[in-house]
Order: sequence, then C-alpha cells, then structure tokens
Amino acid sequence: MDFTVKPLSPSLAAEITGLDLTQPLGANVIGAVRQAWLDAGGLVVIRSQKLTTAHHIAFSRQFGPLFGAPGQPPLQDTVSRYLHPEHPEIYRVSNKVEGGVAMGRARAGTYWHSDVSFRDRPAAASILNAIEIPAVGGDTLFADMAQAYAALSDTMKKTLAPLRAVHDFAVAAASQYAKPIVVEKDLEGGNRSVHPVVRTHAETGRKSLYVNPGFTSHLEGFAAAESRAILDYLYAHATRPEFVYRYRWQRGDVVIWDNRSLMHYAVADYGDEPRYMERTTVIGERPQ
Repeated sequence: MDFTVKPLSPSLAAEITGLDLTQPLGANVIGAVRQAWLDAGGLVVIRSQKLTTAHHIAFSRQFGPLFGAPGQPPLQDTVSRYLHPEHPEIYRVSNKVEGGVAMGRARAGTYWHSDVSFRDRPAAASILNAIEIPAVGGDTLFADMAQAYAALSDTMKKTLAPLRAVHDFAVAAASQYAKPIVVEKDLEGGNRSVHPVVRTHAETGRKSLYVNPGFTSHLEGFAAAESRAILDYLYAHATRPEFVYRYRWQRGDVVIWDNRSLMHYAVADYGDEPRYMERTTVIGERPQ
C-alpha cells in the first residue's frame, strides 16, 4: 500500500495520505508509518479515515500495548466513566450527552501536559480519531520538547542533566479540570512517579525536556520556590511560538503524537458545538 508524506511545518508534524486504516497493513507499511512519525518529530495525521472503534484499536496495537487492553493497566479510575463501555482501550473525548449521561470528558486536556506522565511507564503514542468536530475551533497545540531542549544553553543542559521531577496526578486533581470527578483511589500513590527532567527517546536517541505543568509537581531536592522558578522557566521556554505547532482538525483525521517528546494543549474555544473523538493510549517504556 503506497502512501505519501507531506511536512506540515519546517520541523514538526507531517500529513500522510493514501492509507486506508480499515484494511490490514503489512509490517513493512506499519514500519514506514512509524518511521514517518518519528521523522516528523512525533506528530503525524492520517487523513480521510472512517474507522470503527475496532479498526482504531487494531491499528493502535501495532504501536505497542494499550492502556485498558486485556492484561494491561487501565488509564486511571477517574477517567473510567469516560471509557468506551465495550472497549476499555478507548478514552472518549466529547461534550455530547446521550440519555442524560456524558459520552466522554468534555473540554479534556485544556492545559499543557504529556499523557499519563504520572505513571512509572507513561504513555508513548496517543492516537486520536476525530469522529465529529466543531465547524470552527477545537484546535490542539503541540510543543516540541526536543527542539526546546536543543535550544537551551550548554550550561543549562548540564544543570538539568542530573535532575529528576515528581509527576503526580494530584497536580491535576487540584485544578478545575479534575476537581468534580477525582476518585480517592487515584490519589493513593499509584499515579505518582519520578522521572528524569531530560529524557532520551528510546527510538530516536534525541534528548528532550520531560516536565509539564499538568502533572509535574516539583523537582527532587529543591526548595519549593527554587523548584517552581526552574519549572516555570522551562514551561515558558518550551511554549515559545517557534516550538509550538497548532493543529486544525478535520473530520476523519487520525492524529498520532509522541508523548515522550511532545506536550499538548486542547483549545476549548468552540462553545456548545458538538465534538466527539476517541483516543487510544500506548504504554511506553520507563523514561531514561
């Protein structure tokens, strides 16, 4: 199956056309898609798809084990109400209501974060299928943490090299995002991990910053004010315009992003316009 790859910006994101993800893809095609994804900085969109939930899961499995799959850990208790009732691998992002019940998490991800960074083995790929989108708005911003790291001074890189950061779901639980839905079990320690501030990508070898405002609590060994000063600087640096790509969704888009080297932010500017998406989340390796 032939497909084409077109860059969407000079350094981050590419568009793939010519693929039908409802059809079985050979190992050579999957390998080529994965390479295009890595070459594009960890962000690709595959256009014009008409995936069933089963198709989505089958394609996603080829990137690795999925949170919620048989024998694999769930995302977390707090989001269980937003998982697909028949397919726990699927996290539903939606502002739609059916029978008086929310179909998914409305306005999810409206803060800079890397998916599930608070786990010992956090997310590698996230694969989001756009089933219904607003006529205008609902874009997603992506920050390239590898570019941001590369732009730091050598002195700053040396300073950050030995540092480790605590990632804790309780950070999100204290925000407006999670207050109404937090489950006490999510605050018992299973959603707290310590990771290097600078991680090396397991597939590309590139170094990137691995902290995010959504889930990073603090830096180990620093006073609270010192930790906050360093983290705030890194967040402001990583979200400079030259490191950020804004993606405008189209219906039928399947977007794959790499949480190991990207942060993202869902822009909630579409009012009551219907928005329904389904996401699978690939379990990654322990950050090194």
